[in-house]
Amino acid sequence: MRFRALILAGALGLGGCTSALDTLAEPARPAPLSAASTEDAQVADLLARMSLERKVAQLIQPQINSFTAKDMERYRFGSYLNGGNGGPYGDEFAPASEWLRLADEMWEASAKPLAGNGPVIPTMWGTDAVHGHTNVFGATIFPHNIGLGATHDPDIVRQIGAATATEIEVTGIDWNFSPTVAVARDDRWGRTYESYSEDPLLVARMGAALVEGLQGRKGADDFLGSGRVIATAKHFFGDGGTDQGVDQGEVNGDIEALKAIHAVPYPAAIDAGVEAVMASFNSINGVKMHGNKPLLTGVLREEMGFDGLVVGDWNGHGQIAGCTVTDCPQALLAGLDIYMVPDDWKGLLESLVAQLNDGTIPMARLDEAVGRVLRVKLRAGIIGPQAVKPSARPNAGDMGKLGSAEHRAIAREAVAKSQVILKNNGVLPLKQGASILVAGRAADSIAQAAGGWTLTWQGGRELTNDYFPGATSIFAGIAQAAAEAGGTALLSEDGSFQSRPDIAIVVFGEQPYAEFAGDRKNLLFDDEEGLELLRKFKADGIPAVAVFLSGRPLWMNRELNAADAFVASWLPGSEGAGVADVLFGKREATGRLSFSWPAQCTGAPVNGADGALFRLGYGLSLSDRGGFSQLDESCALQNGAAATDWYGNGRLAAGIVAKAGGVELPNLRGQGGGITARGIDKDRQEDAREIAFEPGAELTIAQDGEGVGGFRILYAIAERPRVAVTLKIGETAIDITSQLAHAEGKDWREMVITAKCAPGLGDGITIASEGAVTLSVAAIARQDMPEGTECSF
Repeated sequence: MRFRALILAGALGLGGCTSALDTLAEPARPAPLSAASTEDAQVADLLARMSLERKVAQLIQPQINSFTAKDMERYRFGSYLNGGNGGPYGDEFAPASEWLRLADEMWEASAKPLAGNGPVIPTMWGTDAVHGHTNVFGATIFPHNIGLGATHDPDIVRQIGAATATEIEVTGIDWNFSPTVAVARDDRWGRTYESYSEDPLLVARMGAALVEGLQGRKGADDFLGSGRVIATAKHFFGDGGTDQGVDQGEVNGDIEALKAIHAVPYPAAIDAGVEAVMASFNSINGVKMHGNKPLLTGVLREEMGFDGLVVGDWNGHGQIAGCTVTDCPQALLAGLDIYMVPDDWKGLLESLVAQLNDGTIPMARLDEAVGRVLRVKLRAGIIGPQAVKPSARPNAGDMGKLGSAEHRAIAREAVAKSQVILKNNGVLPLKQGASILVAGRAADSIAQAAGGWTLTWQGGRELTNDYFPGATSIFAGIAQAAAEAGGTALLSEDGSFQSRPDIAIVVFGEQPYAEFAGDRKNLLFDDEEGLELLRKFKADGIPAVAVFLSGRPLWMNRELNAADAFVASWLPGSEGAGVADVLFGKREATGRLSFSWPAQCTGAPVNGADGALFRLGYGLSLSDRGGFSQLDESCALQNGAAATDWYGNGRLAAGIVAKAGGVELPNLRGQGGGITARGIDKDRQEDAREIAFEPGAELTIAQDGEGVGGFRILYAIAERPRVAVTLKIGETAIDITSQLAHAEGKDWREMVITAKCAPGLGDGITIASEGAVTLSVAAIARQDMPEGTECSF
């Protein structure tokens, strides 16, 4: 219309000729193109000039550790990602400048001129910045979603989204796989902390707010502009409703009843303008979501009106019945637009090309999917006249914005707003001038306060505070606040003291985990470190405050009884001073439960008012006195047998240490002593390890203290060893070369070691190889076996 107004003004300037005005009358002119029709025309033009292979490449998303810039130039992938344990050039702890360097390298490879009339379509990089840009060293670490849900404050979530988007832009990345809008209904689920609430409406409000923070408000001038990135609502749908809280499991029931809970957040995210939706690993009534056309197309597209792109999750298409990771037309036919295929991208690309050529997949469906990818790239400025390489964009390379004071202040406010006081007999707020003893291994651990998805996929206390420059542990925040209040704070992990304190604060909780590695069979918190400390202080007559770090509500009746005050701190992240702000009364305690708190340890019933000790919305202000009678401390699960798994689901069990040449390999990953161990997929993402031995290398896996029982090892080997490989257990050395040779190329096999072949079993196993060999391990378990049980060799 502005263009037409200029024409009219020009005509009037020539003397106001009526005939000239008549010729410019609206009926005589074609209607101006709308933004949508202009977008459609651009997409149609690009599609018309693309080859089949280039179109298919737009649907392939590999991870950075499985391809090179030469591969990008050759194949022109539409997008790529970094996994939770992936970093530029193989270094997951690389500085931000290296992330930006890789972004430029891949963009330039994707943007090189093509022969003929083929259009140049730059790639885009996606990342899991689920509580800040936390794959990157030095970034601000915000509270996980469960804590943000407890704030009940969409505005602080919107601010977090904007801050996260800016930090993502610093490193040249385009696309965030966030927010998670799952409605977690069973806290045994290992991803509960990625959910804002068990209440679908609260999840909808918070998810939409994060979308607006990441992308900007729909229709605003800065929508997907400077300081904004592409957002992703995930995982569509039902991921929080699996039976018994099993990750990637089954969701069963009437589809309308399921939608009334688990689909509620998606229309809100779509209305907020979300450009991407990620399909879920789970099944709905037996059908995997990656291949569920009635839901991916019928509900998401036709019913909800979503017009962005649908991206798969890590090899999720390979879980569809009849599919493999490299052969799955079913996903594209169901409505998936981008295959997340971290390592096996070449085989999948080739099979899709073949299936399009033989008619298995209609060309129209290919153009539809590619068109959706192109449309999102147009909206985000990744293609078009304004497109420039990552380092030339606003915020790129401005390292002062990564973990900036402004962003840390937002995080600190969010931490304070997320603290939920469940009990307070009058010890909070802490008195001015008090001498405070701070106890518990988690008190000075930023990694434990941050949880999973922090620098590494699973997170972990093996990450010392040196890995978090600029961050503040909970103890450091308490110490600073105590000094400002005229008091003192002393750190004593084991609770010992020489001078009697006025009050003790015990910081304890769950060890970090992510996804299925966090699945539980019940809600019993069986790490008794915090309980023992609280009981010790109670016996000494010292008032004690419990600060509980967790990714979900757990059965805490014993700890609640022993504490004078109990604070659910969730997973607050890098700004521990926000916890201290509430403890010292610098901020009012406004956090309220977004999940009901269980009265029983079994995990049943699922979330809701029935069976809740504290209902959704519960929480005390600092002036409130939370009095309740002594809680029942009985739990039949407390006397159960200890777990025997040493390694499984991608995690070493507590107390198990892996070393090579004296170098510890946390969670059986990393490099040292001639060993290189990396995560690989057996059944799920990085649930196994590929272990490469250099000649003469030894790998030892051992537990603290003396163990009992034999060993079961689930392993695979692709190529037989050429020299001797020895298994050492206790005083026994067993040559396993022939067993490994027999197992060559035969998929996963079990090795059983008992006292029959290894008398005097010790507390660990050592694998030693005289030459180079690569072995994969998916599980190690120690268990009692009947006397005389034979070994497997």
